[in-house]
Amino acid sequence: MFRDRLGSEPLVGTWVSSSDPAVAEMTAPGFDFVMLDTEHAPNSDETIAHAVRAVEAADGEAVPLARPLDNDRGKIKRLLDIGVRGVMVPLVETADGARSAVSAAKYPPSGQRGVAATRASDYGRRLESYVGEANEDIAVVVQVETQRGLENVEAIAATEGVDALFVGPADLSANLGVFAEYDGDRFREAVDAVLTAGDEADIPVGTLATSAAAVERYTDWGFDWLIAGTDIGHLQRGAAEMRTLAREQLQR
Repeated sequence: MFRDRLGSEPLVGTWVSSSDPAVAEMTAPGFDFVMLDTEHAPNSDETIAHAVRAVEAADGEAVPLARPLDNDRGKIKRLLDIGVRGVMVPLVETADGARSAVSAAKYPPSGQRGVAATRASDYGRRLESYVGEANEDIAVVVQVETQRGLENVEAIAATEGVDALFVGPADLSANLGVFAEYDGDRFREAVDAVLTAGDEADIPVGTLATSAAAVERYTDWGFDWLIAGTDIGHLQRGAAEMRTLAREQLQR
């Protein structure tokens, strides 16, 4: 199960914001998971459903995960019904917020997720077995990305049903007043607090690395799993590298 792997292996995923399922399908091979975004991307339930199918159809073993718009029971339920194998809930600042995310992702008696014959259960053809397995299989990741979240990070990490923590570097640094100062002391201290809370709760902590330098930085700092780049970043960086190379060679 993916949830078990998240807790025991140094997984590497990738990030997809594009609504075109071809991007998810092309990106997925070789990764452990693909994070499909709906918080900062104009993706509907329909486009996420197409992207989930694309990840599942791609070569390799990558599984689809998704980030909901916010910590909303209905939005989380819709993503899980589509068939994602886990959710990464943004802006979790308290233990109550963490419990709310877990409750939205779990069927009773562990939570309040509604039961229906949806794509996740093969449109009802295996509803009984899916409901019986989902609570053990679905991963719940919560994002710590504010000062308030840092103040409550130990309680958040200790919340039953939270499987992993995630540091959002851009939001956390901005909230702390040190936007993009990823090598600065204030940001490093904040990251250390999240890593310590994860260690104490025995759950893994991950983050997003958008460059080779960031991968090296965050692995050195002790993160347990990484999202290695984004579709937008890969496209822009690849295009820029090839454009620069072509112009240099033509001007020789």
